[in-house]
Amino acid sequence: MRILSYAEAISEATVEAMKIDSSIHLFGIGLDYSSGVFGTTTEANSFFGPSRVIDTPAMENALTGIAAGASLCGIRPVVIHARNDFMFLALDQMLNVLSKWHYMFDGRASNMPVVIRSIIGRGWGQGATHSQSIQSVLAHFPGLRVVMPASARDAKGMLLSALNSPDPVVILEHRNLYEVKGEVGQATPLEGASIAKKGKDLTIVASSVCVQESLIAADQASELGINIEVIDIRSIQPLDIETILNSVRKTKRLMVVDTSWTNFGLGSEIGASVLESGIALLSPLVRLGQANSPAPVSKPLEDIHYPNATKIFSVAKQSISYKSSEIETVDNLPKIADDFLGPY
Repeated sequence: MRILSYAEAISEATVEAMKIDSSIHLFGIGLDYSSGVFGTTTEANSFFGPSRVIDTPAMENALTGIAAGASLCGIRPVVIHARNDFMFLALDQMLNVLSKWHYMFDGRASNMPVVIRSIIGRGWGQGATHSQSIQSVLAHFPGLRVVMPASARDAKGMLLSALNSPDPVVILEHRNLYEVKGEVGQATPLEGASIAKKGKDLTIVASSVCVQESLIAADQASELGINIEVIDIRSIQPLDIETILNSVRKTKRLMVVDTSWTNFGLGSEIGASVLESGIALLSPLVRLGQANSPAPVSKPLEDIHYPNATKIFSVAKQSISYKSSEIETVDNLPKIADDFLGPY
């Protein structure tokens, strides 16, 4: 095991896979910049050059269609969007072609092993049109694998697995994780949740950067004798509901912390699954996510808009029915790196 940042882990996985498999080609805007997609494509461009690291015009829908066709001809395309929001223009190809191809032809018309990397933005005043997190939209359509690595280990490991998968895979990466460091190894599965911290009093199911925020909150809670179990959901589609249910059967309490809005989101799906299982909770289900509005540009408003460790810790105490008079209020717990200065 070695220590790399999240961004370095993505870069390393990309180069390792491209050295082994000459069919892998990268496509996207600004891949050949000195800071190509925030450093994740710079090394690949240095090694393989413009024949395999292909800088493209802003043509997201057409590019995804080209990638789909190329994947039927022996190419393994990796399409990279510097923001989720740019990917909206490609949803026609993703949801009407990539997700349905194998089903429509019963697997007899080859596969479409297209990997789409897309980054969730936040900070630097990016506001409503550069900060959206659309995993619930993508996961709603059968046929796409949707994953959200929360650690350097999974950033590398899940990309390696995606580049060996016969299925189309969407990897959603959070920009605030890019400087977070951790151990890296080899490929990790595209399915199955991971228990990031064991506990017995409350289950927190979290996605992406919210896993790191939840771990900070759980560490603070442990100092007060509160044992929180944190589950890194990792895969949104397919969803590992059994790992979640096993945890909730033990803790009898559940909080879901997501990078997106709570309405019609991951918390709704997980909460419904727990309800259908018949597990009787000791306190109401809690869903935390973005406030129910577009993301603000103002930094103070942005700090309120998103879930953070302090908010998670506070709500966790309430869920476990600790009285505020018995526990000192904790403000301003450590933050995940949020010093991104742009552009985008």
